[in-house]
Amino acid sequence: MKINLLALTALAALPMGAAGADAPPPAAATPPAPVAAPYQSWTVANLAVQAPLGGLKGDAAKGRKLAIASAKGNCLACHKMPIPEQEFHGEIGPDLNGVASRYSEGELRLRIINIQTINPNSLMPPFYKHPDELKQVAAKYKGQTILTAQEVEDVVAYLLTLK
Repeated sequence: MKINLLALTALAALPMGAAGADAPPPAAATPPAPVAAPYQSWTVANLAVQAPLGGLKGDAAKGRKLAIASAKGNCLACHKMPIPEQEFHGEIGPDLNGVASRYSEGELRLRIINIQTINPNSLMPPFYKHPDELKQVAAKYKGQTILTAQEVEDVVAYLLTLK
């Protein structure tokens, strides 16, 4: 009996692959919880935020995906947009077709960051309001903005293509 116990102990100490080809692979490690990106401050001048958040450059293709994504931008919930592959478009907010011919880059950025600085009664959420200023936030979202600074810049880059 001592030999069997000793053999089992030695076998257990071997790396998984060494115990035999039939051994199951090791369990995947649990990925770490996402870390909130550092908040980038911004200033309003002439109803616009002229400087890109954190000096970041937006990607229009990623911005389009964010505008469609119901878990992120979800622009389609309230706005009509030139996105024909999506059947349902909202009608609460203004039509975004041609929005880049109506507003400058800085004006679009402010509307994404926090439309309520222009229109306190707007139903559109503040996508980049400082997390400490948000109220009635679900526990899992505390300390976060709806969009990251990069995502704001991506959406702005996409909206600038809508001339």
